[in-house]
Amino acid sequence: MNKKTIIAVASVLVLFLLGGLAYLVYSLNKSNEQNKQMLELAEMDKLEMQNEYESFARQYSEMKTQVNNDSLMAQLEQEQQRTQELLEELQRTKANDAAEITRLKKELATMRQVLKSFVAEIDSLNRLNTQLKGENEDLRQQQAVQQQQISNLSSEKASLTDKVAIASQLDATAVSISALDKRQKRAKKIADVKTMQVSFNIARNVTAAAGARTVYVRIVKPTGEAVNGGGTFPFENRSLEYSMRKDIEYNGEETPVTMYWNVNEMLLAGQYRVQVFADGKNIGGGSISFEK
Repeated sequence: MNKKTIIAVASVLVLFLLGGLAYLVYSLNKSNEQNKQMLELAEMDKLEMQNEYESFARQYSEMKTQVNNDSLMAQLEQEQQRTQELLEELQRTKANDAAEITRLKKELATMRQVLKSFVAEIDSLNRLNTQLKGENEDLRQQQAVQQQQISNLSSEKASLTDKVAIASQLDATAVSISALDKRQKRAKKIADVKTMQVSFNIARNVTAAAGARTVYVRIVKPTGEAVNGGGTFPFENRSLEYSMRKDIEYNGEETPVTMYWNVNEMLLAGQYRVQVFADGKNIGGGSISFEK
């Protein structure tokens, strides 16, 4: 091979190497630019998550000012604390930690659903409170009208009427409520309750009319609502939902009554009140508290 040929071949090889080096530099620059863009997107994504966590924490603070139920307040406090803990975890996490960011996104989705459920529950309680206030106002107005009518009667007739009504009213004594588990044993925790047993006595009253009676029982949850029973009964010119009802035969003597309610809904921890009604009157009551 002559000298000119060697020089030509060497020149081609140099050009080839320079071209390859230039392509390599171009590829590295492009890859670095892509990595930079991906990191910027990850930082933006993390910031959006952080803003949403902070928004959740503020909303829990606002909701706590709208409730006066101890059980619900404790749940809101717990969820707010959990939100703050997740926010702090996010702040400590690097934006390029894909696995941890993905986990915190899933937690964020769960927190979003929990917050929605609390919003719905508080809205329902507020509507109920508004409704009860309206009903209480109606009752006050009705009582005012009735009081005016009674005042037009003679004091002797009014006194006699009151005495007769009081003497003939039924009275539920020794009202008790027991929580039973699936083995019909006493349950201590709310999660174990499968049946609620309510027992009481209709006291002896010789002035009350003998005959068939329908007894209604309301088991009132910590939220102020009755547990589901599927029906209503008249009480003071309105309808109340009952949890259980039973027809009994009353002959003026003490009559024991026992009723059972099978749990068909999720129960909250807290105090449950029992109200017993008969002849359109609230004739007795009791309460029981459940732990979580």
